[in-house]
Formats: sequence, C-alpha cells, structure tokens
Amino acid sequence: MYGTVMIAKVKGSVDEMRARAERWAEERGETVGYVDQNVLVSGDGRIVVAIRFDSKAQDEALADDPAQDKWWRAEMAPLLDGDPEWIDGEWQEV
Repeated sequence: MYGTVMIAKVKGSVDEMRARAERWAEERGETVGYVDQNVLVSGDGRIVVAIRFDSKAQDEALADDPAQDKWWRAEMAPLLDGDPEWIDGEWQEV
C-alpha cells in the first residue's frame, strides 16, 4: 500500500477540511484507488493527514490529474496557512 502524508498549518476550520475531504472521498475516492485517511490535529493549529492508496501508480496519477489540482486549489488550499509539506512513501506494517 502506498500513500502520502501532508503536514500543514490550518487557517480555516478543521471540521470544514474534514467535510470537504469526506465529500471528495464519496465522489472520487473509489475511482482513484483511495483507501482511507487519518488526521492528527495539534493544539497549535498544525495538521498531519496520512492518506493511503492501493498503489503508488494510483497515488501518482491522482497527483498529476489537472482536475485534482483544480479541486485542491479551490477547496483545500484556502483552508491552509501557506503551502503544505508532502511526504510520499510505502506504508509498512509494524
């Protein structure tokens, strides 16, 4: 399983981010290999989102999708304070 982790500072509502992410998962998730996500919210306004996909190819295809970029810029980026840090990699069992 492959995925990405986003680390960012929130300037909008975490609840609004969650609602938008859930709507995206319902509308597009199954078609792009989305498995699930977990969210950690710190007391100082930072957020860490771990997103899993079935494969690296599906994750990379979504990252290169112009429709996804348009959605991100319109829906999620306005809720963040600056650009997030992204870390991609293979999920391991512990």
